[in-house]
Amino acid sequence: MRPSPDWLDAQYNNRLLVPDFARHLTQWQRDSEQARQNAGVLDLSYGAGPGETLDIFPSTQANAPVLVFIHGGYWRSLDKSDHSFVAPAFVEAGACVVVVNYALCPSVTVPTIALQLVKALVWVSRHIHHWGADPRNVHVQGHSAGGHLAAMMLACQWQQADPDGPAERVRTALSISGLHELETLRHVPFLAADLRLTAADARRCSPAWMPAPAHGQCVCVAGGDESGEFVRQAHLLQQAWGRRRVPEVAILPGLNHFSILGDYARAGTPLHQRALQCLGLA
Repeated sequence: MRPSPDWLDAQYNNRLLVPDFARHLTQWQRDSEQARQNAGVLDLSYGAGPGETLDIFPSTQANAPVLVFIHGGYWRSLDKSDHSFVAPAFVEAGACVVVVNYALCPSVTVPTIALQLVKALVWVSRHIHHWGADPRNVHVQGHSAGGHLAAMMLACQWQQADPDGPAERVRTALSISGLHELETLRHVPFLAADLRLTAADARRCSPAWMPAPAHGQCVCVAGGDESGEFVRQAHLLQQAWGRRRVPEVAILPGLNHFSILGDYARAGTPLHQRALQCLGLA
């Protein structure tokens, strides 16, 4: 039996679950403005379509690993410029950070967004060496809808997307409060009108319903103060792909859907250390 609409809204509407969510968003914007003033190559185009831009925060180290960060917002809100704050601690640790933008629903569909991220990763593979980073050492990490897209990039059939490039384009993924099956999202009332997910789109854009990747690993995390559905979604990918591809699922106590991203971006936290381990920097 399908859960009731009210129950689905209560599970997935994080702004209702976290009464002080606006404080987190304001802090993200403030810290991002500072990060963008201090460093970065901003608003480079990786394609000609709407939203197809990215920011690069280069490392001072040669042949640095590349962290591609994908923002959340249920595929329908927020912007890369709200998430520049994730870059400084990772740059300090030795990574080259790329923060990617994409077009938003309802102007586009979720499958279109996934294809935009494929295009962005192809661009990174071809061009990131100009900023001294190693295109053979790319890792994708994302929050919420960005966690979904990070898992999609690990599962991508890269030789179909870019026949001239390597089959293994992404070494690791980190899905932070990620959404790994989208059929449930089709029935969440406050999202339905914007996402316009069809059954076919939900099926082909659910990482948990895709074959396990031939290469790489994905770590899935969620906050202990998130809803039961976000905890379920975190475990789902390991259940689908197995422990070889998803070696760790961590539910981090005391963190909600917004505070978890602050921990990710702050040096010294357990989540930040997990992210550095994915990059080979811990």
